[in-house]
Amino acid sequence: MSPNTQKYVMAIDQGTTSSRAILFDHSGQIVSTGQLEHEQIFPRAGWVEHDPKEIWRNVRQAVAQCLAASKDINSSNIVAVGITNQRETAVVWDKTTGEPVYNAIVWQDTRTDKICDELAQGDDDRFKERCGLPLATYFAGPKVKWILDNVDGAREKAERGDLLLGTTDSWVVWNMTGGVQGGVHVTDVTNASRTMLMNLDTLDWNPDICAAMGIPMSMLPEIKSSSEVYGEGRKGGFLVGVPIAGILGDQQAATFGQACFERGMAKNTYGTGCFMLMNTGEEVIHSRNGLLTTVCYKIGDNKPVYALEGSIAVAGSLVQWVRDNLGLIKDAAEIETLATTVDDNGGAYFVPAFSGLFAPYWKDDARGALVGLTRYVNKGHIARAVIESTAFQTREVAEAMAADAKDADIELTELKVDGGMTANETLMQFQADQLGVAVVRPKVAETTALGAAYAAGIAVGYWDGEQDVIDNWAEDARWEPQVDEDERERTYRLWQKAVTRTFDWVDDDVR
Repeated sequence: MSPNTQKYVMAIDQGTTSSRAILFDHSGQIVSTGQLEHEQIFPRAGWVEHDPKEIWRNVRQAVAQCLAASKDINSSNIVAVGITNQRETAVVWDKTTGEPVYNAIVWQDTRTDKICDELAQGDDDRFKERCGLPLATYFAGPKVKWILDNVDGAREKAERGDLLLGTTDSWVVWNMTGGVQGGVHVTDVTNASRTMLMNLDTLDWNPDICAAMGIPMSMLPEIKSSSEVYGEGRKGGFLVGVPIAGILGDQQAATFGQACFERGMAKNTYGTGCFMLMNTGEEVIHSRNGLLTTVCYKIGDNKPVYALEGSIAVAGSLVQWVRDNLGLIKDAAEIETLATTVDDNGGAYFVPAFSGLFAPYWKDDARGALVGLTRYVNKGHIARAVIESTAFQTREVAEAMAADAKDADIELTELKVDGGMTANETLMQFQADQLGVAVVRPKVAETTALGAAYAAGIAVGYWDGEQDVIDNWAEDARWEPQVDEDERERTYRLWQKAVTRTFDWVDDDVR
């Protein structure tokens, strides 16, 4: 049998619950995959951690699985590797030993609430004009400060220049390119924009914010574009010599994979959380309505493209909670089956503020609530309330986005969707009903990994540019609004009432 001479791009998707490797062909179709879940570590209420060494181990194994599943494909067939990752999760490690000084602190973790209060000095938007972000537990900078303040010897090592920091893309790329044997310490503009430490306008680290957080700048990775060659796969690895040529934070990667290249185009990813991004072009729009201003992508030497983002902490993870903590279902897909046993939510509303409320409220002290209960409500109504909570939260973000984008003449006309929850057609229809615009799902659902693959492939000339991405994108399903406006507004008004019941739940003694 003659050897396979076809060429492919691999994406490594280092996510919140698992690490995956996916091989794509030139048409953007999946050739093979590998995936391993990693442990979710909960040392105490509100704390969420991952083991960085387990993540790196699983990345290597996922790559091996992916190559094994592809049968006759090896590193010589792979022209580039793209990395996408959980964005705000922070890792600090020793550059001489390669050992993390502490577990990765995950984006969902809320332990830095008091640090954020102290940094704010009475103004949660203290740094927002420069970095686009409010002071919140969500972002990586305060997480790094916590590690330096609380791990014995960490601050001294950092000030000597012995420690490195990064979001998980930096950790993976550093190890992939050799680690202590000369690993490349980089990140891209999309991930850097989630630390609170980067200037949105210059795309450089901000010395004043770093100083305010007590983070030595020697720890920081070099900021690169989202599509260029950063280094090559290490000797002895499965991808030896293969260019690592794309990095995009997971939500920006999905936006890129969904071909949202024009101002006003938006996508929502339904995963552990929900993340809606709207392309605002080369214009930085500072939100006045509780959203984040972030870098959408930057291709090589081209100008950066910006986005407005609404981040929702709990979406798919609420379904997991119903499965694992309540035992109402045995499999995540059963939530839709259970929800369709009833016609509506029976008056029940579930606000999943398990780690506070993200956009547009940014209330760290909110906690989850199930309200509107009567003797009439059964588990079917609760299942429907679980599904509907994701759509209601997305509508809140979409309305804030519309308010911010109005002055720039940007309007949402349809919403592209991706992520595991888009298989739930009840959710997708309810989402269209709540937004009043069409909801569109692509044929290739793995848009996060695909976006990272496109960024890497464009860097090495495998794809010519954005037009190839547009040509490869194809619609799989579309949901149009079906409910009348009175019903839409009635249910949304009750949802907003339910949200207010979660405010100010945590006091200083019970954080």
